Amino acid sequence: MKPSNLHRLRNQQNPKPADRSAPRPTDPLPLTFINMSMSADGKIASSNREISSFGSPTDQKRLLQIRARAHAVMAGARTVDGNPVTLEPGPAYYRRLRLRRGLPEYNLRVVVSGTGTLHPDAELFRHTNSPIIILTTDRIGAQQRQRLESVATEVRICGDQSIDFPQTLRWLRQKWGVEQLLCEGGGELNAALLRAGLVTRLFLTICPLILGGRKAPTLAGGLDPSHLGDSVRLRLDSTQRKDGEIFLEYEVIAAPGPLACARQNAGSTPLSLPGTPPTS
Repeated sequence: MKPSNLHRLRNQQNPKPADRSAPRPTDPLPLTFINMSMSADGKIASSNREISSFGSPTDQKRLLQIRARAHAVMAGARTVDGNPVTLEPGPAYYRRLRLRRGLPEYNLRVVVSGTGTLHPDAELFRHTNSPIIILTTDRIGAQQRQRLESVATEVRICGDQSIDFPQTLRWLRQKWGVEQLLCEGGGELNAALLRAGLVTRLFLTICPLILGGRKAPTLAGGLDPSHLGDSVRLRLDSTQRKDGEIFLEYEVIAAPGPLACARQNAGSTPLSLPGTPPTS
């Protein structure tokens, strides 16, 4: 990407001036929500990852409507590498919707990989309408980091062996002005955010098929509570049914992580997701 284009993209997001000091534990967090589709038996992909997209056109429209409420869209490296995804807002209608809501026309895009195992030729990098941030750890190799820095806006080291998500999300809000963050999986990333008590809302589409597979990934593949009381508790806010799919919206009301009060730490700005986006 040319330096002039990179400068334009950074200015488009209107980030706050870079503060080299680390965010403080009292700094506000983004309001973080997850949107996922899964089969009737709770799988988000087949065990061999060959089947990872099975939602209807209605589900795709819903995805874009939810993206239109977020300053940034985040996904794991495997999700980005294994699918022709761009994490962009989509057609002009959704970009105009963002502008009416006071958001940038194009959302910030964030990819998470603890070892930087993201291919520089991924479809994501072919679309240069908005900045791309790679979140990784000290486990990334120097050569791979250099390759990613040639295609991404920024490669951010967020921990030694694992990503410190509370600190990293505060940094996203501090530097890039991310007040609402949408996560689109995969299951390990979802689990890390839920475990840390950072998720406030879950949008879930249940699709009318069964994938099976003992090793097929699920919505939150890394969560494994020892007691029922340690599970993530949800409150159902809305439900819709169309084209054989069920669209659910939950509020996260209890989580096991140390930041289970993330809604309070996120600041006084209310979550501007008053209801499930219309599906028709």
